[in-house]
Amino acid sequence: MTIPRLAAALLILPLLALPAAARAASCCGGGGGSGPSVPKGYLGVLDLGLDLERYDGYWDAAGQHLRDPAGSRLLQVRLNAAGGWRFARDWQATLLVPLVHNDTRYSGISSTSTSVGDAALTVLYDVYDERSIWKVLSAADLLPSVKLGAGLTVPTGLSMYDDVDLSFDVTGRGFYRLDATALVDKTWRGLSASLSAGYGVHLGRPVNRLYGAPAAPTRKRLGDRVTLGLAVGYRQFLGSAGDALTLTGALAWLHEGATVQDGERLPDTTVNKPSVSTTLLWSSTDHDWSARLAWAHTLQREGWGTSFPTTDILSLGVKYAIR
Repeated sequence: MTIPRLAAALLILPLLALPAAARAASCCGGGGGSGPSVPKGYLGVLDLGLDLERYDGYWDAAGQHLRDPAGSRLLQVRLNAAGGWRFARDWQATLLVPLVHNDTRYSGISSTSTSVGDAALTVLYDVYDERSIWKVLSAADLLPSVKLGAGLTVPTGLSMYDDVDLSFDVTGRGFYRLDATALVDKTWRGLSASLSAGYGVHLGRPVNRLYGAPAAPTRKRLGDRVTLGLAVGYRQFLGSAGDALTLTGALAWLHEGATVQDGERLPDTTVNKPSVSTTLLWSSTDHDWSARLAWAHTLQREGWGTSFPTTDILSLGVKYAIR
């Protein structure tokens, strides 16, 4: 391990106290997630995923969890097309573009909408690769893999500042966001654990209309976003063929600071969202193909969240790695 790489690894450790990006709800737009990772030794990956997100109440600004009105149904469906390219030994870039469909029935209002969501571009650098996942012969074999990344969310979706009539119809948030991310991952035989962290800064923009109607000109910026994720998993090989199943459980936390308008912090706009998830992943013997089934649940305990919907997300996906 070279001195520059060791220094970079040590510099990211304070970032691990920060949280990692979570999905935006349909009321706040879709997309803006991260793309798939390209394994070492591969040229790139193609990934297609489907998210079905069902809404089940929300937290108010005081942290009280409230139910949606009786008879409500809020569903967002996202078809996520993504690709990744390893353009150098330790560098990779990924692009994710979602197609978002909203289907809403809420307090006597029925609405459907379909549009592209916010796109996300990510660049990752492999700071250090773990040496062995099968045996420990020296202290260096205990070191985890470390990745650093930078991301850009592009507001390609429809936001409340575009020509939409209802908040239920938006598919994006309307702001560019720059993210710095870090991922520490360690595998030993069938066991794995990872810790991810991120810090995002939204760029301000002028606003002069709201839900298609003219509004007083102002300058607005969403709050800085902090994310943290912790995951543990176990991989089991199937027979002698080499196919494998991996089961992973994860915790995630999202915090977004108050929205700033014309230099003033807007009240009741700070977001906090804790969630848990589990993923079942199948990978082929040569690791070229993989398929996944995942479920994510927003924790609804009183006082744990603020100013955000609580949802359940069922995800399906398939990935092909290109040699």
